[in-house]
Amino acid sequence: MKLYFHPISGHAHRARLFLSLIGADVEIVEVDLAKGEHKSPEYLAKNRFGQVPLLEDDGAFIADSNAIMVYAAKKFSRTDWLPEDAAGAAKVQRWLSVAAGQIAFGPGAARLVTIFKAGFNPDEVIARAHAVLALIEAELADHEWIAADRPTIADLALYSYIARAPEGNVDLAAYANVKSWLARIEGLPGFVEFGKTPVGLAA
Repeated sequence: MKLYFHPISGHAHRARLFLSLIGADVEIVEVDLAKGEHKSPEYLAKNRFGQVPLLEDDGAFIADSNAIMVYAAKKFSRTDWLPEDAAGAAKVQRWLSVAAGQIAFGPGAARLVTIFKAGFNPDEVIARAHAVLALIEAELADHEWIAADRPTIADLALYSYIARAPEGNVDLAAYANVKSWLARIEGLPGFVEFGKTPVGLAA
């Protein structure tokens, strides 16, 4: 297995983190985004979207970080990370959707503003970040993990951009439950840190 990856991509980090936590034997291939390697004909032949991460496994190419986590959980029969029962699977999917929506366009987008000068309205994306963080803070009031009584891929889907939210000027000080949850993820055996960028509140 090969994971095409970039160290400052939260999407790439969540895929790498899951593969590390389950002990998957995977080669990490860093894609040089600055040089446009993700838009090269060779890369686009593997992933038409021209994005990282991308997982290559025995001739198959799996794009999208959440899809990669689902693929790996199914491939290695890790029902501890992705439940098989209908209710459990639905709870995980709910939070994968949040990760692809409110997280990507909240704390994820806020971070893109400070790192890449992306053209989002900073006040708007920071407000969106705090709205979803308040929901997650409430969800974690009576639970250690977001979708089950143990960590699942739902936790990992949310983790990276929340952990680095201060880089996008999103202050986590008011979210005690979220900060405790981040620490629990960081304490898991096999945890791989998401690279830090000294911008925003993290400067």
